[in-house]
Order: sequence, then structure tokens, then C-alpha cells
Amino acid sequence: MRIAQIAPPWLEVPPQAYGGTEYIVSLLTEALALRGHDVTLFATANSRTKAELVPVWPKGLFKSPNVRDYFAVFGILYKEILARQKDFDIIHDHCDVFMTPLSDVIGVPIISTMHGIFSEEKIILYKKYPKINYVAVSQNQKRSAPGVNIVKVIHHGIPFEKYEFNKNPKNYFLWISNIAPDKGLTQAIDVAKISKEKLIVSGPIFHQNSDWFDYRIKPLIDGKQIQFVGESDFDKKIILMKNAKATLFPIFARQEPFGLVVIESMACGTPVIASNTGSMPELIENGKTGFITNSIQECAAALKKIKSISRLDCRRRVRKKFSITRMINAYERLYYKILAPT
Repeated sequence: MRIAQIAPPWLEVPPQAYGGTEYIVSLLTEALALRGHDVTLFATANSRTKAELVPVWPKGLFKSPNVRDYFAVFGILYKEILARQKDFDIIHDHCDVFMTPLSDVIGVPIISTMHGIFSEEKIILYKKYPKINYVAVSQNQKRSAPGVNIVKVIHHGIPFEKYEFNKNPKNYFLWISNIAPDKGLTQAIDVAKISKEKLIVSGPIFHQNSDWFDYRIKPLIDGKQIQFVGESDFDKKIILMKNAKATLFPIFARQEPFGLVVIESMACGTPVIASNTGSMPELIENGKTGFITNSIQECAAALKKIKSISRLDCRRRVRKKFSITRMINAYERLYYKILAPT
């Protein structure tokens, strides 16, 4: 098949550090190319791929604070796609709402993986474009968008063999994500303080969240009990995850559509303590690979029970349910199904 993968120009593919969507796009692109498909990746110029790369902007917009008009960059992306659309059998979009209106002028089938939350505004928009084959990344995400043409639920998958297993963690808990108000960082710090446990915090501080970090989070970091170690690239992330007693994921304020950090952590053998929201019950087997909780107090209580979790069971769950092979097979089958003559 001739396949276009459309990455949002927020970050490079694969991301140098943080970037869940870009990481999944990279895994898909490289695996499909390895299987013999003719794959073209639309992404930033500093992206790396064995497929054909169509550069749309020098570097990621999240790392370009001087770029004032993101829509202009997406306009450049649109032009490149429109110019090349006849070169593809299928277009796989990962850009959320931005690509939606193009479906009326593109004659090639479009798959759009929904990496974000379905807001009410997005649902109204997506219902107006039923030609697009929307893919949800969790059952919970699908349930949140009734009436949208969701043709498949495909969980993310990762190459678990690249995640080093560790059965003997060190004495700390971990929070790792994008440092933003809705990612549960303040709640994780509250949990650590209530429990009097050490917490390591890692993540990027993009310019739009720098004031929030300086005034809300920085005063809570004492360098001892609560430590901030900056952003983590892949190698640093694995070290932090495999050595943690557990990863904290207390996102009570939003319905997390997937949560890549959760399966990455479990691949290292590290259980996850999470909020009972979004996709968490689909990813974590409560009491076996982590704990699903309903409050900060329950999170704190779960920290004390973490030794009851088998770290080997955590890794086994990822291997069984969230492998990259499982994800690639599902997308490949979906491509063929959509392209099959009716």
C-alpha cells in the first residue's frame, strides 16, 4: 500500500523527549515501511525516518516560541498533502481537528486517530465529516463521542523489549508527563506529601505553561522529598521508570484518552497508581498491575500497598495487551478493510 502518515508539527518525529503522539506516529511509520509498504511521513524537517519525509516546518512548534500563527504552518501542511494526494492509497492523519475540513476535497480515504479528548465542540465538528474513518485509542474515548464515525478502537502499542525490566526498584515514586495544569502533577505532589514518600518529577515545561510551573509547582519542590529532574529523553525515562516503586498518574480533572506513560511504566515492571478516570481501567488491572483510585487519599493509601504488586505481572500485561505488533496488525487490517472494493 501507498500510505501517508500525517504528524502534527508540534514536535519532531520521533520526539527527542516528550511526545506521545509523535512517538506512536514514528512506531507506525517505521514498522509499516519495514513490512514493505510505501510510506510517506509529513512532519517537521528535523524528523528522522526510513520512509520518505515531506518536511513542513523546520522544527516543532512547541519548541518555537517565536512562531505566532500556528494556523499558517498547518496551511503549509495542507498544501503539501493536497499536492501529493494522488500518490497515496490511504492517508492516516494524527492532527486532531486540523485536517478535518480537507476531507471534502481529498479523494483518498482518510483514517484519523484521535489522540486527544473529545470535547463537545470536536464532536459537533466530527459529525459534520462522516467520510473520515475515526479511530479511538480506548473504549472510554469511543464512549465519549456518540454519533461520531468511529470505525475501530485500537490501543497504543510499544516495543516492550526496549523497556528494561527491573525487579528491585529504588526508594522513590515517579510522576512523568508534560508539565501542565491538567496532568495531575499537583495531585501527585499532594499524594507524596500526605504519604511522606519521595517523588521524582520529570517533564518538559513548554512556554505556555512556564508561569504555571514557576508560581504553582516550583514552590513545592524542595530538592529532597519532591525532586524535579527536568525533561527526560528515552534513555533517561527508562532509568527513572524501571527504578521507581510506582508511577503516579492521578489525573482526576480530565478523561485521559489513553496514557502512554502507563504502559511504558508497566513494561519496565513498574506498577501504576492512577485515578479511576478515562482509559485507566482498560490499561491497569486493579490490584494486579497497579491501583485504580477515586481520590488523593486512596492514592496515598495505595502507595503503602505497592509491594503487593508483582512487577513481572506488569510487564506480562504489556506484552499481552499492548505490544507494537498488536497495534501495527490492527492498523494494517483496517487499511485493507477500508480499501477493499465494496
